[in-house]
Amino acid sequence: MDLNLAVLIDGDNIPAGYVKEMMEEIAKYGNPTIKRIYGDWTNPRLGKWKNLLLENAITPVQQYGYTQGKNATDSAMIIDAMDILYSGKVNGFCLVSSDSDFTRLATRLREAGMQVFGIGERKTPNPFIVACDRFIYLEILKSQSEDTTSAKNSSKTEKSNIDKITPKDLRFIATTIDDVADDDGWAFLGDVGSLLQKKQPNFDSRNYGFQKLTPLINSIPHFEIERREDSKGRNKLIYVRIKEKKHKKSK
Repeated sequence: MDLNLAVLIDGDNIPAGYVKEMMEEIAKYGNPTIKRIYGDWTNPRLGKWKNLLLENAITPVQQYGYTQGKNATDSAMIIDAMDILYSGKVNGFCLVSSDSDFTRLATRLREAGMQVFGIGERKTPNPFIVACDRFIYLEILKSQSEDTTSAKNSSKTEKSNIDKITPKDLRFIATTIDDVADDDGWAFLGDVGSLLQKKQPNFDSRNYGFQKLTPLINSIPHFEIERREDSKGRNKLIYVRIKEKKHKKSK
């Protein structure tokens, strides 16, 4: 069942140019039943947002800056989030900001049993990222949207992105595979993906230039993939194993 999501956007903090890709991404995770953006709409800096609000059915919330140097927008967004939480109308939140001030809000919403998605730029501080169930970088969404090359060229691009995987990334993925593997070292890739996300909310195969986890794993020589049929023979289930594990067990 789809989540009913409250999408709350920090208009002072997020560029308007990302809105199309952002809303398309949010739709993958649930139904955005509440969509609000917060900012001082008397400020010309927010002018680029105005035409986009009607197109995407986003409700603007006016928030004047009462005191210089203080961000009243953050406070308004946090208060609204708590009101929405207690209304019982949603079972998930999408907090769109690169501001660490929303770290405690994300934590509190998760404590209340809400699913929390964060969306922001790469400059987002780590405390806010890890406070979310999942965190998506806006830059990834933009670059993905701008990629209009053919599937063949896309495959070549993915192969060239192997260099983005660092030894630290490799250890992280290998450890996670090991955590859910059976006695023969095989792990169901769906379980691996879920655990990667729990351990590191901003883990995303698109960060490495791959659209899905399977081609990312398949590109790494340290791992091997096996496709199996489910019990009804209708679907292919993908399993992964660390190659050196196989060698160790065969000795």
